[in-house]
Amino acid sequence: MKKLLKWAKPFIFLLLVICLLTIIVPVTYSYVPQFIKYVFDNVLEQKDAVNTLPAFLINFFNSFDPIKCVIVVGISLVIFQVLRGGLMLLNGYLKGYYAEGIAQNMRNKLFRHIGNLSFSYHNNVDSGDLIQRCTSDIETIKGFLSNQLPQILYIFASLISGAIQMASINVGIMLITFCVIPINFIASAIYFKYVSRKFDEIEKVEANMTTCIEENVNGARVVKAFAREKEEIEKFDKKNTTYKDEVEKMNRAMAYFWGFSDGITILQYAVTIGYCIFLAEKNLVGVGDIVVCISYISMLVYPIRSLGRIIGDFGKSIVAAKRVDEILSKDDEYVINGTLKPEIKGNISFKNVSFKFDDAESELLNNISFDIKAGETIAIVGKTGCGKSTIVHILERMLEYTSGSILIDGVELKDIDKKWLRKHIGIVLQDPFLYNKTIMENVRISSPNKSVDDVYRASQMAHVHNDILNFDKKYETLVGEKGVTLSGGQKQRLAIARMLILNKPVLIFDDSLSAVDTETDQSIRNSIKKYSKETTTIIITHRITTAKEADKIIVLENGCISDMGTHADLANRDGLYASLWKIQGALEEEFLNLVEKEVK
Repeated sequence: MKKLLKWAKPFIFLLLVICLLTIIVPVTYSYVPQFIKYVFDNVLEQKDAVNTLPAFLINFFNSFDPIKCVIVVGISLVIFQVLRGGLMLLNGYLKGYYAEGIAQNMRNKLFRHIGNLSFSYHNNVDSGDLIQRCTSDIETIKGFLSNQLPQILYIFASLISGAIQMASINVGIMLITFCVIPINFIASAIYFKYVSRKFDEIEKVEANMTTCIEENVNGARVVKAFAREKEEIEKFDKKNTTYKDEVEKMNRAMAYFWGFSDGITILQYAVTIGYCIFLAEKNLVGVGDIVVCISYISMLVYPIRSLGRIIGDFGKSIVAAKRVDEILSKDDEYVINGTLKPEIKGNISFKNVSFKFDDAESELLNNISFDIKAGETIAIVGKTGCGKSTIVHILERMLEYTSGSILIDGVELKDIDKKWLRKHIGIVLQDPFLYNKTIMENVRISSPNKSVDDVYRASQMAHVHNDILNFDKKYETLVGEKGVTLSGGQKQRLAIARMLILNKPVLIFDDSLSAVDTETDQSIRNSIKKYSKETTTIIITHRITTAKEADKIIVLENGCISDMGTHADLANRDGLYASLWKIQGALEEEFLNLVEKEVK
């Protein structure tokens, strides 16, 4: 209950008002049958029977003759019910406002926390499962706190007020009616245990199905390219069938519970009415008493019956709250953070830096040492999986190095505030993410105040400006979800423009020029040097023709630096770089010869 109630704390005053109205509604309803009882006892049977209506109201009714009295009582009951309806309307409105406030707070807090979780966490989590926790789980918690939690008070208020009113007529009838409560309560407890376990299973199955849907929507082009529609449909059908089977089991349990509960309720009506007839035969109760007692049975029996729904929803809410808290209990990446905000020019020094993933046994990087001067361009080459991208992720503090020292302009990296660091170090990934917005909005996504001229300049530096001008709507062209309407090279160049507009002192290209041709690659790097002579540039690449123009080339092998130097130095030394250059350089020379022949 603590996990659930903590979300209601910001709305505690509103919750108290809702609780008060929730209590008032059934208490006032307990007086409705007394209007009917008055008509039976005082008008039809002409006897002075016990009635719990206020004395001033009884005196008012008694001042009329029988026919007028029935009309006045009817009108009074209508007015009373209209007032009750107003309270119910207000209660419903406040509950809706309260529910959406809780949901908004939960979504904001969860979304903010997910955004601040570590790079490693996002690498190992299913996005479909996260989406479900931010949507359906929040809806489940919201529904319980806004509807079922006040309903608990409604049940107690209804039971107590109904019991008092029934006891004023006959204590025996009240006790007979209460006999059903323990049976329904035991059935509800058994149902709760089952629902809690089953809903947890359903949530996991639904998360798998949601992930499958998300993967296929995002990978639609890959599915079509490999003609895997049939296989993907079959895979989804299996997950969907599993989900359906689990929900059917839950529905079957609900059917058994509600069927049993309805049967007990109907039986209780029969027993109570039978007992009322027995008392009437002995002239212990009148017709009005019997009619009113039947009305009060619903105030005692149906709230307990609805307890099953509350208990079932409570079980679901507990599971949902645990799933939400599971995310919120994860430490965000800013738990480990620096406080310094130094001027960053681009001088970088790695000294015996090592790194190991938490779930790995051996180190991915081992005693890495190199220096970069501000304004230099360095390239990092090596085989796949040797740790090239890990170096830049460490430099951006997406990952924390386990030992050694990294200095940025003489300041230890771990002492620098992460957000400040990332404001000054820009990274362009191999597969950049573009928003479903216009090209202009995508380029200015991190700097909406930049002028149109700034956007044009950055696009020209990224050599994508001419491509954009060929589009029908030019810079107002929508790129589609994740830039689906653009080619791979256009997406990469647009992402480069988005980064260049920020004028950061350190730029990292993590294989982000792989989808452009060698000539465009060279032109982009020349533009960056021309417009930003003091920018430190780090290029991770498999393309030797890209690396050879760098001031310094670092060769990584098995998590260690196997060689370092200029292209001329490395190409003439035996090693991985020379081997790669022999292959790629020969291909480049052959290509240039073919082009030269075509020109002639």
